[in-house]
Amino acid sequence: MSAETSLRFIACGSAGDGSSALIARLISNAKRRYLIVDTPWHEQHVRDTATAAPTARVAVILVDAREGLLAQTRRETRIASLLGVKHVVLAVDRMDALGGDREPFERIESEYGAFARDVGFASVKAIPVSSLTGANVTARAAEMPWYSGPALVEHLDTIDVQEPAMARVAFRLPVEDVSRGQQDVRSYRGRVAQGTVRVGDPIRVVPSGRQSRVASIARGSGDVPSASFGESIAVTLADGIDVARGDVLCAAAEPAAATDQFEAKLIWMDAHALVAGRRYRFKLHAREVDGAVTLIKYHVDVDTGAHLAARQLKLDEIGVVNVGIDEPVAFAPYEENERLGSFIVIDRETGRTVGAGTIDFLLRRAANIHWLRTSVDKSARADMKQQAARCVWLTGLSGSGKSTIANLLEKQLHSEGLHTFLLDGDNVRHGLNRDLGFTEADRVENLRRIGEVAKLMVEAGLVVIVSFISPFRAERATARALFAEGEFVEVFVDTPLEECERRDPKGLYAKARAGSLVNFTGIDSPYEAPEDPEIRVATTGRSPVECVEELRAVLRKLTDRT
Repeated sequence: MSAETSLRFIACGSAGDGSSALIARLISNAKRRYLIVDTPWHEQHVRDTATAAPTARVAVILVDAREGLLAQTRRETRIASLLGVKHVVLAVDRMDALGGDREPFERIESEYGAFARDVGFASVKAIPVSSLTGANVTARAAEMPWYSGPALVEHLDTIDVQEPAMARVAFRLPVEDVSRGQQDVRSYRGRVAQGTVRVGDPIRVVPSGRQSRVASIARGSGDVPSASFGESIAVTLADGIDVARGDVLCAAAEPAAATDQFEAKLIWMDAHALVAGRRYRFKLHAREVDGAVTLIKYHVDVDTGAHLAARQLKLDEIGVVNVGIDEPVAFAPYEENERLGSFIVIDRETGRTVGAGTIDFLLRRAANIHWLRTSVDKSARADMKQQAARCVWLTGLSGSGKSTIANLLEKQLHSEGLHTFLLDGDNVRHGLNRDLGFTEADRVENLRRIGEVAKLMVEAGLVVIVSFISPFRAERATARALFAEGEFVEVFVDTPLEECERRDPKGLYAKARAGSLVNFTGIDSPYEAPEDPEIRVATTGRSPVECVEELRAVLRKLTDRT
């Protein structure tokens, strides 16, 4: 590989182990161009290694020759392997402190080799070095004559990461930007993810499947006849077909696959644990789309490599998961293309990156399942009942008065001749959700099911009243997204925790305070109050009847038919 070809690698090791000094020597002496991420280890944080690994080709893992292999060395190795790194260099540092003694190095080399054989790297190389003196970093060291292998730089220069082969596979260009030029001609900008494209080549847009031909290719300030892997270009097409940011321009004869479901390896980076079913935004190359982890298959023990059953992923944990997104996106398995096969997970409310992963393979949806378009629709059903279908969603702490208010509200609506149904949290747990407990994962699934049931009832033309604690904003937002604009009315039954505890109609707060009831909302499990509900009903010092009168009055203002 030529010296001009850059090599991306991560440097891992304990804080203070010398990785920064080693990198400084590489930068000042190497002929090849390196793109380096320095990720010194902190026991509780694997995220730096995990986020750097999907874009790296090589991991340089530093070990102090005086200490030997540590648990963190094995962790770094497994994380790098799980997230796609294929080549490892074990830099056994501080050899100068041992006088260049051969025995400690060979012991570490042997022990690491036995461990790494089962991890699945394409190559593993151990090199004795001194980041302090530079021995065996840029040139072989006279003070270690027993070592006949290459210096670190020499070895890195020989690693073939096969990037040139990416120019010889089918063309892919993720569209990062769409702009309009003279005569309203649209150009599609991005960096070629693989392959080569030439003016006149037939093109297929994924996921839409529309086809055209390349009319021009611009690179920098001028037009060029062709472009290849890694080059940033702007393409115009012969036809004015619809292409959006996040679409992928592909060789027409070999288009990329598109999927809305896939299996992936995922590193979780948020203090709030991941549970299946919670909605997030997924960014795959230039496309952002909402979705959820639908199944956590297992959690990987980074110390042993064991696959452990898990219902959630905590901060810095890695798992294998199934992901479902709301619309198909062009992709490739990470093994084939790192750009089309990696993604990040974004919290929809805060915009923070909370996870990163790599795609293993698509999960095929059953091809014989189709949505049935019925002749009688929601409007027809609601018109027959002479009402507007609505979901009135009451949320609040246990003891806030939700169930009492919901019951009185339904009684009032029924007396007015409206067709209603009440979904109460306790009642539903006797049947539909009797298999669910009160862990965060169970609560997320509990609300997912109720949202879907409420949607079906609104489709039936009913006014459905939902009375659930529903403690998490994310799940209430997910429920709201199921309904058309104006159909979902969030009602915050606003009662302070102190008042709820004073009432304690079921004795649950007393049990929670005594430690006999765990995961109880407001005590050892959080309640995230609505920030902008359609209706807020304060109950302190007021009777349930007064609260319902207020609620009913506001409901009339929000809709003209209930």
